[in-house]
Amino acid sequence: MKRLPSPLRRHLAALRAVAVLTVLLGLIYPLVTTGLAQVLFHDNANGSLIRDRGSSLIGQSFTDAAGRPVRKYFQSRPSAAGDGYDPTSTSASNLGPEDVVDVLPADGQKGRRSLLTQVCARSKAAGELEGVSGARPYCTPDGAGAVLKVFPGRVVSVNQPCPATPFVATWQGVPVECARPGEDYAAGRTVPVRGNAPASPAVPADAVTASGSGLDPHISPAYAALQAPRVAKERGLPLDRVRALIEEHTTGRILGFMGEPAVNVLELNLALDEG
Repeated sequence: MKRLPSPLRRHLAALRAVAVLTVLLGLIYPLVTTGLAQVLFHDNANGSLIRDRGSSLIGQSFTDAAGRPVRKYFQSRPSAAGDGYDPTSTSASNLGPEDVVDVLPADGQKGRRSLLTQVCARSKAAGELEGVSGARPYCTPDGAGAVLKVFPGRVVSVNQPCPATPFVATWQGVPVECARPGEDYAAGRTVPVRGNAPASPAVPADAVTASGSGLDPHISPAYAALQAPRVAKERGLPLDRVRALIEEHTTGRILGFMGEPAVNVLELNLALDEG
């Protein structure tokens, strides 16, 4: 039999290789891995779904229609993903520790709260909800960033719009003014003021900062412990029973040394509903 031309033989060999690899990698391999995943890790392979409540891998908000925390539930950490825990908009706030000055709304333009003011406002709200002090360093009592803009002969509490009362009356002998929306304070020297808040605030850090993905379903055991008395009171349960449920839904460090212990809020709240 006459041999095929060399170029044609090479093309046929390539086509055979494509066909074999398509069968191996496009059919057999996916079927085998999918089958093993369903047998060995059924829940994880199907998105860790929990009845009609979504996935245990994605956080949820436990708030009412007005955005107020539902008191009988443990609250999740804040989320910067869309309107909160939106898998299609997973993201962080992309704001860093130097973001301490608010942009006040003016002339019909929407303002923007700095990361510092967001943290301060969340800490104040969490403190009020749990009945503890929400005070933090560099935060004003009304939940804004304690930041001054200093000019020659003039000082402005730049995150407290008028008619708010500035958190300090004077700075180095100069009266402190409230901020007037629309004024440009960019030229002033930025001076964050630490205040006398404790170095270890009563409200944990994960109660006031969003996760990097915006979807984290976990909170720290410290934040869960802070919320336990409120949840126990609202549900008429013994505090020891609520603490035991927290312990049951706490996962340890990965391999015993990576990461930190964490509490899955959705699973914990579902366990509370089940009694």
